[in-house]
Amino acid sequence: MKITSFEPFWLVKNGLIQSYPSLKEDLKAEVLIVGGGITGSLIAHQCIADGYNTVLIDKREIAHGSTSATTSMLQYEIDVPLYKLIDLIGENNAVKSYKACYNSIDRLEKIVREIDSTCGFKKKESLYFAASKKDSKWLYEEFEARKKYGLEVSWLTDADIRDRYRIQKTYGGILSKQAASIDAFQFTHDILKYNADKGLRIFDKTDLTAIRYADNRVYAEVESKQVIEAQKIIYCTGYETTNLIEENFVDLFNTYAIVGEQNEDDQSDLNETLFWNTASPYIYMRTTDDNRLLIGGEDEKFGKVTNGRLIEKKSEKLKKYINKHLPHYDFTIDFSWAGRFGETKDGNPYIGEHKDFPNSIFVLGFGGNGITFSVIGMDIVSKLLKNQTHELVNIYRFGR
Repeated sequence: MKITSFEPFWLVKNGLIQSYPSLKEDLKAEVLIVGGGITGSLIAHQCIADGYNTVLIDKREIAHGSTSATTSMLQYEIDVPLYKLIDLIGENNAVKSYKACYNSIDRLEKIVREIDSTCGFKKKESLYFAASKKDSKWLYEEFEARKKYGLEVSWLTDADIRDRYRIQKTYGGILSKQAASIDAFQFTHDILKYNADKGLRIFDKTDLTAIRYADNRVYAEVESKQVIEAQKIIYCTGYETTNLIEENFVDLFNTYAIVGEQNEDDQSDLNETLFWNTASPYIYMRTTDDNRLLIGGEDEKFGKVTNGRLIEKKSEKLKKYINKHLPHYDFTIDFSWAGRFGETKDGNPYIGEHKDFPNSIFVLGFGGNGITFSVIGMDIVSKLLKNQTHELVNIYRFGR
């Protein structure tokens, strides 16, 4: 009988990299970061670099939330195409948002080198292809918009895509030069270890239960009744922030992913490119550094219980997609899992302050490229902690 793991691939692949103590005494800090995933780890890296006395807590093991479930595809494209985003938020803001994501991939590469991470970061191309003939028309409009604003792109016909990648049944697509892949789980552990050696204090299995604001300070009480006193608190809590903020600012979805067994065949036609399409919900695909194929999608509104039976059902649908578009590929499911993510009306994150939370900053990288948003968040947080402004704050603000 074939047994498929329902654990995220990265958890099984990496095992227990590093563990940290839970909080057992009251603490004082300049900055308290809530959330030990890739977002929190990047913000902590910036805070330590800026010289702040910083504490980071997470209610789980480090990187065991969304970071363990991400497919770690690094793209500058957000979930709303550029030509549509221009209509939503204006030309200047839309182009700024896209270019910030574009540049964040290079910034992340520098960080990987700085901390000597073993996360397998690799620069790649990205192919965004039409799932139907109808979609190819607006996708070409998107191609022209990106080209107009200086993004390095080219248009591939369906024949080009078949010849280059052996992907069948497409209707043309945008090839972007700027993209990358990473093992976000490994990277998170690497960057936290790097900063722990520089003075970052990290506590896992430490659940924040109450917040009190007084005298321009934040007093954060955890489940075990210890209190952390800080000048600023930074929430890097992703979709779970919806339990904290009352207004409806993000839609939550479940997404599903599968990883195949290690393939003995040559995958060189797929290894250098990330793939995603225009379907709704869209499908996304990449290879791993140990010669597997990863594919995700089948998103649905958050609400259904993601039990083993549902994951199996979604996994078979994703496998059928592979059979349709890569009929030559010998794919056997090895890992299947579900994750959760948020989607905003303009595809952009929420990064900045909120009127109902004094002395607080939120870094919420919702959408298909939350990792690149988190990199952008580093610079924004650095400015805000110094009472300075940042050109993207207005674009990423709450209440927009």
